[in-house]
Amino acid sequence: MEMLSIEKELQGNSYPGRGIIIGRSKDGSKAVTAYFIMGRSSNSRNRIFAEEGEGLRTQAFDESKLEDPSLIIYAPVRVLGNKTIVTNGDQTDTIYEGMDKQLTFEQSLRCREFEPDGPNFTPRISGIMHIENGKYNYAMSILKSNNGNPDGCSRFTFAYENPAAGEGHFIHTYKCDGTPLPSFEGEPKLIGIPDDIDAFADTLWNSLNEENKVSLFVRYIDIESGEYKTRIINKNK
Repeated sequence: MEMLSIEKELQGNSYPGRGIIIGRSKDGSKAVTAYFIMGRSSNSRNRIFAEEGEGLRTQAFDESKLEDPSLIIYAPVRVLGNKTIVTNGDQTDTIYEGMDKQLTFEQSLRCREFEPDGPNFTPRISGIMHIENGKYNYAMSILKSNNGNPDGCSRFTFAYENPAAGEGHFIHTYKCDGTPLPSFEGEPKLIGIPDDIDAFADTLWNSLNEENKVSLFVRYIDIESGEYKTRIINKNK
């Protein structure tokens, strides 16, 4: 698979929607993830990311302007022991609760499907990172309507064992802007992952469409020690 430039991928798409990146730093020592949200409506844009324990939660920037919280207020990141869960919705909790009961990542998502926001039927994208005894692997999932038909749900899981240093994968909700919004297609995209968390966060944030970007989360986890660094950027301040 050709390695793509994340800058070009983001700069060339005004509305990828919400996106998850998971991979390994160039020096091989860090497990890396990033999650961003975008918005076209005032309700979607009225948000910030805030740390919650070891995880992350979306919050309304201006509570007085919050309209419908059902699909925009959730915990995108939760940590379960040596596992870090990253998703674009409240299925974070579904995965956390399922894996806490010894279900697999894929099994935990069997009770969920795409979001009930027709005509877009936004895909649910999810990722799981597992670090144990100096070993690291991750998986990504997308649950989407059957080419825009909500009568069927297509389920795809992509697992990456012992990922190579400097490589990561990028999945996002929408193929591009449109009405209705077309769902992401194909495998997660192969991209490069640098060693510097600040440089990576700046690259992602500066490459997202200025009008539509809302918030960005980036985390680098030391594979040996489990210690991590987090960066959060919010457009609303």
